[in-house]
Amino acid sequence: MGQWHIDINCDVGEGVGNEAALFPYISSCNIACGGHAGDLETMRHIVKLAKQHHIKVGAHPSYPDRANFGREVMDISLQELQESIKDQLKTFTKVLQEEQVNLHHIKAHGALYNQTAKDKALAEIYLDALTPYAKEALLYAPFGSVFSKKAEQRGFEIWFEAFADRNYNNDLSLVSRKQPNALIQNPEEVLKHVVSIITEGKVLAVTGEKIGIEAQTLCIHGDTASALEILMYLSRELPNHQVRLQ
Repeated sequence: MGQWHIDINCDVGEGVGNEAALFPYISSCNIACGGHAGDLETMRHIVKLAKQHHIKVGAHPSYPDRANFGREVMDISLQELQESIKDQLKTFTKVLQEEQVNLHHIKAHGALYNQTAKDKALAEIYLDALTPYAKEALLYAPFGSVFSKKAEQRGFEIWFEAFADRNYNNDLSLVSRKQPNALIQNPEEVLKHVVSIITEGKVLAVTGEKIGIEAQTLCIHGDTASALEILMYLSRELPNHQVRLQ
């Protein structure tokens, strides 16, 4: 039997306040940069915590929309959006410099993540904002997406990301959070879900069909109610499936 390695990431700095509990069980984190959540104080606090736990640190920019937590497509010009992304990253990287922590990756949040996955124009505008970081940070991106293809064409290094606590449609899009089956919150079900992704390169869609997928990193949302329970369970059970954190 072979052995697999996987990165597990969490979206953090979003006001839940559970980072100290989650960090012993993950290997990278995506810190809110002030768009949908977070401010200088939270960024600095989470960066310091990540440093203590030797966790890879990533930026988590989004639509500048705190009212909807960045989970709705915002009526904003592409230029305004690009400037907001630049400002979010500038603020975040300043904190990293102060704390002497390297920027490992950038991962878009919420609606921005989902829209850039399929919208070529939006993906290009977003990538323009990320270009200054192309040589120092890789990008977390959905497998087979418009965004990942555009990013690779422009010389960015990509880690494909899959979601441990979310269900998938046949086209590898995530089931909408407006649907009752969007989230996977039972640890045993999450384990089955991720073991298939890691060891088979397939994800079970809500239609019952297994779809090909590739992932170097798996996300468990920090604001999922059972996030800690899931992470503790995976920490115990993944080694039994020859899977180690990288």
